[in-house]
Amino acid sequence: MSVARSAALFLVAALFEIGGAWLVWQGLREHRGGIWIGAGVVALGLYGVVATFQSDADFGRILAAYGGVFVAGSIAWGMVADGYRPDRYDIAGALICLAGMAVIMYAPRAR
Repeated sequence: MSVARSAALFLVAALFEIGGAWLVWQGLREHRGGIWIGAGVVALGLYGVVATFQSDADFGRILAAYGGVFVAGSIAWGMVADGYRPDRYDIAGALICLAGMAVIMYAPRAR
């Protein structure tokens, strides 16, 4: 699988997971109701499905690598959806997480 396809799958997974969690948050914390919560639960389930399309056979590696995407994606989602303004430490931390994701997922390995 190409790095581009793998990265695209990580981005789609992040949209489903972060978006799903945000919908549940909105449904419960912002009192928007059960439809929001239900949509969030469906999105969270779809996140799990999308993750299975990664070519690597190691669940732990994929989820560990995805963690870096989740961190950076959560900050980006907060900026777009909630007007969150990250500081330089948020940005530095997200970049470190993405670098870790790249090492975990895309480092050359002998198999």
